[in-house]
Amino acid sequence: MLELNHGFRVADANAWLPGDGSPAEEGAESLEREMHQAGVVRAVVYPGPHGEAVAGDDYLRANNAIARGTVERPLIAFARLNGPRDPGDGAASHLRNLTARRDEDHTSPGEVEQYAYDDRFHGFMLDPTSDGLPDAATLDALGTVDLPVLVHAGEVFPPESVTEALTDRGVPVILAHFGGYPLDSERMERAVDLLAAHDDLYLDTSAVRDRAVLEDAIREHPDRILFGSGAPTVHPSVGVMEVLTLDVPEDEMRRVLWKNAARVVDALGPEG
Repeated sequence: MLELNHGFRVADANAWLPGDGSPAEEGAESLEREMHQAGVVRAVVYPGPHGEAVAGDDYLRANNAIARGTVERPLIAFARLNGPRDPGDGAASHLRNLTARRDEDHTSPGEVEQYAYDDRFHGFMLDPTSDGLPDAATLDALGTVDLPVLVHAGEVFPPESVTEALTDRGVPVILAHFGGYPLDSERMERAVDLLAAHDDLYLDTSAVRDRAVLEDAIREHPDRILFGSGAPTVHPSVGVMEVLTLDVPEDEMRRVLWKNAARVVDALGPEG
């Protein structure tokens, strides 16, 4: 794909690298090349892809592999967390959660603190539908360490559940793909409505294909929308072009493509 010459500084709040034992360094090299083609100067990466649990539930190994893959690259590692709780809101989920207990395979509060104080990691990623939801003590630890949390929502764990679980803990919460993956515009619109009530909630643009939803959200909340490509599932050039072709003012586009992300994730800023 030809390199984009758009004149904007771009930071990507949502990309992933293999978390299944594949050489993370190889994936990182390919991703870095695609980011360069798209004009992306820095990108958040986590063990992925979204929708698939880390092989063998070995989150420590996967997170360390991602951290190694980011060394001396413009990639910012987020640690992927898991937990014992069912993220659903039905009666069966509530019943299972009454007896759910964290075991040695689940992220603990201490591990959250270790990730936070390890200068290789700059935030956290949650995909509760695939990985389970951490227990209350582990979520409280996220508030203590005060690093941003990228959350994948959807039918099982909708945007409202994200705000209920996380937005009272005083940390920036980035809701991936407007909470409507895949292509659920109604759920995306509900996520946009939640911005008015939750100051620490942000939305990233990955996999948001509805132009009207994107344009309305940016006009209403220009400081709360972050660019995310979802690479390598989608080439970052595609994600950038989807934003560049929106009918929004240039200043708001500049906020979405870089300024907002740099404010929420310190390592995405010019001095990161």
